Amino acid sequence: MITRQFQELTLSALGFGAMRLPVLDGNDSRIDKKETFRMVDEAMAKGINYYDTAWGYHGENSEIVMGEALAKYPRNSFYLATKFPGYDISNMPKVKEIFEKQLEKTGVDYFDFYLFHNVCEMNINEYLDPKFGIFNYLMEQKKNGRIRHLGFSCHGEMDVLKRFLDAYGEHMEFCQIQLNWLDWEFQHGKEKVALLNEWKIPIWVMEPLRGGKLAKLDDASEKVLKALRPDEEVPAWAFRFLQSVPGVTMILSGMSTFGQLQANLRTFEEEKPLTAEESAALSGVAEKMLSRKSIPCTACHYCVSHCPQGLDIPRLISLYNEHLLTVEDGGMAFIAPMALMAIPEEKRPVSCLHCQSCEQVCPQQIHISDFMTDFVNKIG
Repeated sequence: MITRQFQELTLSALGFGAMRLPVLDGNDSRIDKKETFRMVDEAMAKGINYYDTAWGYHGENSEIVMGEALAKYPRNSFYLATKFPGYDISNMPKVKEIFEKQLEKTGVDYFDFYLFHNVCEMNINEYLDPKFGIFNYLMEQKKNGRIRHLGFSCHGEMDVLKRFLDAYGEHMEFCQIQLNWLDWEFQHGKEKVALLNEWKIPIWVMEPLRGGKLAKLDDASEKVLKALRPDEEVPAWAFRFLQSVPGVTMILSGMSTFGQLQANLRTFEEEKPLTAEESAALSGVAEKMLSRKSIPCTACHYCVSHCPQGLDIPRLISLYNEHLLTVEDGGMAFIAPMALMAIPEEKRPVSCLHCQSCEQVCPQQIHISDFMTDFVNKIG
């Protein structure tokens, strides 16, 4: 198992994510404990020592099951991470209540890693509002030893990441972001990595396979990659890409089957970062994938200056592209809906007048009024 140094700790480079555990009868809330325990036993035996769960995973059952799965092992043989569920605004006043319950659910006396969960457009104001006392409470728990390392996960855009760092960055020991070779440009992953490197904050990666989307490619794309690495499986390219990104310390993978776990363990037996040629090839595959499923907006903003409603059309198109790319492959689409909720209703797609003034000046000849209608139908 490849390892990474984090302060005084030696962490497995692959982390066991507990958001997609095996379930019974297709019911996400009914975790298959027997299979989960078998996977955790194999993970421990093969050197994985980082386990990531959260309050809301699997209908609030993930913390319980992971606590049970790890209970047989010495407490100093693994690192357990969980998160404060700020994705639900109603939880903001309940930080103490929830934290205490999380300790009870997992059966531990402290968390090795604890995160502000899902910092995004929808909740950034609440996370930064001192009246909820979230930051102060978590810092107190760190002082008391019940949190060993404090960080945050972020699904928001760059301005949200910057705001959180400006407020709390000096106290954050790590940051978890969605990062993979498709989102390197698409979700501004490259810029986020650069910003975190500037802050000297180690990067934790979630969604390295983008919910499984990058585990299987079309024949033409797979042929391009196989020509460069004949013995490398397609999912492994996602991990090799991340091994090439500066600042990445922890790569989380939500594994649903024993086979997925075994495949990932094989990948993480050795370092094989991408060469410049391989990176260029992977970038080309990403561009082709995005061009097939995305509205080709260049964010020139000509449309904005001609919109009588003052809609930020390029940003709305960006959210639409994110949503479309996710749902068409059966993924969990939550980034765009959450971001849309943070936009005033009068600035959402539903406020489009379909006057087509924007279309008259669009260099890409995008049928913006049609996109706005489809966006409303898909999200609201």
